[in-house]
Amino acid sequence: MIKYKSISKLLIITILIVTGFLFASNSKILKAEPVYFSVTISDDATPAVVARILEAKEKPISEISFEKGTYHFYPDKGYEKFCYISNHGDLMVKTPFPIFDFKNLTINGNGSTFIFHGVIIPFLIDNSSNITVKNVSIDWNEAFHSEGLIVANNEKNKTFDMQISDEYPYDIRNGEIFFIKEYYEHSLGQSILYDPERKAIAFETEKYTNISTKSKTSITNNIDKIKYKYGVDTKDLAIRNVGWENRAKVEQLKPGLVRVYGHKKELPPVGMILTMKGSQGYNRVSPAFRITQTSGFNALNVNVHHAGGMGIIAENSSDLILDNFNVTPSKGRMVSTTADATHFVGCRGKVVLKNCTFQNQLDDASNVHGTYQIVVDIIDEYSIGVRMGHHQQQGFVVGQPNDNLGFVRLSDSFDPYDKATIKNIQYLNGRYQIITFNEKVPSNLKTGDLVENLDAYPEFTVDNCNISNNRARGLLISTPKKTVIKNNYFSTEMEAILIPVESSSWYESGSVKDLVIENNTFQDCQHSGFNRGVIRFDTDDDNQNIAFKNIEITNNKFNQFDNLVLQIINTDGLLFKGNTITNSGSFSMLYPENPAIKIEHSKNIKFQKNKYKGKANIILEADENLQSLKFR
Repeated sequence: MIKYKSISKLLIITILIVTGFLFASNSKILKAEPVYFSVTISDDATPAVVARILEAKEKPISEISFEKGTYHFYPDKGYEKFCYISNHGDLMVKTPFPIFDFKNLTINGNGSTFIFHGVIIPFLIDNSSNITVKNVSIDWNEAFHSEGLIVANNEKNKTFDMQISDEYPYDIRNGEIFFIKEYYEHSLGQSILYDPERKAIAFETEKYTNISTKSKTSITNNIDKIKYKYGVDTKDLAIRNVGWENRAKVEQLKPGLVRVYGHKKELPPVGMILTMKGSQGYNRVSPAFRITQTSGFNALNVNVHHAGGMGIIAENSSDLILDNFNVTPSKGRMVSTTADATHFVGCRGKVVLKNCTFQNQLDDASNVHGTYQIVVDIIDEYSIGVRMGHHQQQGFVVGQPNDNLGFVRLSDSFDPYDKATIKNIQYLNGRYQIITFNEKVPSNLKTGDLVENLDAYPEFTVDNCNISNNRARGLLISTPKKTVIKNNYFSTEMEAILIPVESSSWYESGSVKDLVIENNTFQDCQHSGFNRGVIRFDTDDDNQNIAFKNIEITNNKFNQFDNLVLQIINTDGLLFKGNTITNSGSFSMLYPENPAIKIEHSKNIKFQKNKYKGKANIILEADENLQSLKFR
């Protein structure tokens, strides 16, 4: 006779054996495998790549590799998703690489070139971890910008003539020129001059560009009576053109040769190349990499030759390392990416750029910052309503549960006056969110104050990089975490390094507290015409509050055509040591009256063992609080 207890034990053992067998079987089935694509898909690789990636939940992937070759990717059969993209347009985008919820994935091009067509994001990476992209070059078949050679100008009639190659098809509608691409077009819009001999931004381009494309509308009726209940961003695409009309008129003299009327600045010199990328707010639609909510991203031996936006835009991600990640133009173009080479918003952990080249992009080499949100409602003791200040921050994820948010009133201090941890965030729309805290909000909180995520800043390192020939700055740094900028070469048309607090337009938060700039070479920066330092500290708010602390600038070489090298403001603790300043003679001086160094609203500034061989009549100019300070 078999007892029930024995039957129960037998049943349990049987269940365990069967369960173990099934688990082992499932483990075997779900084991990640490498995927290999050959050049047979190169005519349009999008469908095959998308199809296999979308099968990954049932058939996990450890590596996607490509036979070395040239692959074309079209948007028509790409995976579609609506994206709010920080510092870009918000739009429905298509991608051949929808990397969502992946872990431990490598994408290896094996030296291949990926050529993209139209409005498409090559790599869309979200909510993933330990992702590596390596050994690949990224380019576009048709550029998102256009170029024209200045062949004549007429001072009397205030016109200039521009030769446009067949690479940049166009049409002219009611006197306005539009450049036609695959799946895309742009107006003249934002523009800047390049010097084709130097393949760099033209000297003193600010005298000539931007080309004047807008003027006040000549006829309006009652638009001043339109009132808004809530705050309005005048740069928002819905209203930015109110009160403005097209000023620049274009006529075709013969195919490929056009004449431009209505420019207000000086006429661009003959022989220069005018690069044009369309109207601001509409011309950032296709970054090469968009990374969100991802922990661990590595790019190794990656070349980005072009993109209709940034080379990489990373948001709310951590531990990103770019090694030999190069942004350089191809096909004889003056321009690589039409915006920043790299950009990091609300990231944490470590961000490392090493052995990289960032050249000819139409904005900064890198920008690292958080975001300010404006307090517009104090709902109760635990909840507030916040508004995104800039239209290109819409949809940005402010933080996650238990992150520390700081409350900031910049008129009093650049540092938070209090903080609280997030309980949850209700995203009502792209611009307005309700944040509920675990603790009571400060009793002295006011509408108009700002909040910033104190946990969403990374340590930042830039090592052995070449940053040159681009529009705008080299590095914008707004993180209080340890930052080291070393062994780099800078030659930029604006500041090589800008340390800002941008609180009134872009609402980019972060105040530098621990920065080392060492062993770098600065060659002829600020050559576009701005009267600013090569390294500049700056705040939007005109007050004397301390914003920056613990800065070391050591053992650098400044070889400049002009005088002003360093502008210090609102700083407590800066050491300038072992630096050499010389005059290059590369260009004529624009501001010979400037000193080499300007200091305002600062304290604990030290100069030690520096060498000055420049041409400034006064090396150091400081406000009344530092009259005893000497350059040494």
